[in-house]
Amino acid sequence: MTETTTVTRDEILLDALRFNLRLLHELTMRYGVEAQPARNKDDRPTIDCPDDVWQLLAPEMAGLAQEQMRVLLLDSRRHVVGQRVIYQGNVCAIMVRPAEVLRPAVVAAIPHLVICHNHPSGDPTPSADDTALTRKLVAAAELLGIQIVDHVVIGGDRAVSLKEDGLMP
Repeated sequence: MTETTTVTRDEILLDALRFNLRLLHELTMRYGVEAQPARNKDDRPTIDCPDDVWQLLAPEMAGLAQEQMRVLLLDSRRHVVGQRVIYQGNVCAIMVRPAEVLRPAVVAAIPHLVICHNHPSGDPTPSADDTALTRKLVAAAELLGIQIVDHVVIGGDRAVSLKEDGLMP
């Protein structure tokens, strides 16, 4: 007797959504498309604290089913001049190289950036891997004259700042 597997409509829709997200991510990376359109100079948000990052990114990132890493590109007055999706991971991990994270800042001659990623579990507590990656990124950024202002982890309805928690050099 063979066991039959039934695929529900919800599973088919989720598979289509995952495919579309991968495709959109690939197009975004390939053509350098920003997640949010450019704003007028007077309308650009300023990042002064982790709550500013939360207000800007949580509406999009808090409910994601997969980990995603983004960088906020900041000018010398910490106005957001751009946002890039760096990587779309799986449900529990992101594997990135420092060059991929820092490339948008180098290409656009940006002096400051904020790293942000989400935890689909809803718990924003930084993992040991998050802390280790942050240390590598800060060291690499220093060599390039770029300041990493913070690394913020969004999970559910909360966010954790690695800088505020003393987990960033």
